Amino acid sequence: MSTQADPRGELQRGTSALVIAQTIRNDIQSGRLAHGRQLPGTRALADSWNTSVATINRAMAMLADEGLVINRARSSRIVHNPGGTPNKSGPRVILIGGYPGSGKTEFGRVLARQTGWAILDKDTTTRPVVEAALERLGRSPHDRESDTYLSAIRPAEYEALTATLTENLQCGVSVVVTAPFTKELRDKAWCDRLAALVAEHSGTLQVVWVYCDADTMHTYIRRRGAARDDHKLGNWAKYLDGLDLMFEPKIPYVSVDNSAGARPLQEQAKELLSKMAAL
Repeated sequence: MSTQADPRGELQRGTSALVIAQTIRNDIQSGRLAHGRQLPGTRALADSWNTSVATINRAMAMLADEGLVINRARSSRIVHNPGGTPNKSGPRVILIGGYPGSGKTEFGRVLARQTGWAILDKDTTTRPVVEAALERLGRSPHDRESDTYLSAIRPAEYEALTATLTENLQCGVSVVVTAPFTKELRDKAWCDRLAALVAEHSGTLQVVWVYCDADTMHTYIRRRGAARDDHKLGNWAKYLDGLDLMFEPKIPYVSVDNSAGARPLQEQAKELLSKMAAL
């Protein structure tokens, strides 16, 4: 999120202090400008709004009178909205990764039902748009293996998922996020950015990797009958050769076992939540 208030497009010089104050107030109260965030300096705000320093000072005075901004020395101003989020302890994020058919979505749903938190599943969130985009690009809507999908579509899916996660964090809403995250969780820099994003919003992050043996994964994929899995099932041995079943994310994580004979997901979910509550 940008550290300066967004002027919402081109504005004529002389934008009133009332309009500026209203826009920044809305950004604070909607969570776009979080409690404790430092606002840009007076000159930077004046430039971004295409207005005078005096106008910015008047707008800031209005917000200070409302208690939404604390003025400090040298034009330093801090957002003050401690009661702006419903979750006083900060939002919690459980990010669940795993190979297709591992049971990560099912585990995410179990957690969401136990907690009442929002659930963001990549397929549910992005699939209709992905399929439409692939068709416009001349590909099968079920393609998940081509360079077209991997280089043009997949990055946008994860960008959209991260943006939705961010918006929930801004609103103080705890979230369960489910997606393969196979590329992302092996990238230390990506993991560091994720941790920083959650910390920036005073949240708590728990990463989960769902493990599942190959035979059970194959059974799950066949049973769900999704067209996007046809290529995997038709080339199972080759597909399996490309998986690292002993994969470990480049960030602290908890492993959940969804293989045949493993403990029920509901039991493992309760155990995970108990550990998080003790933090």
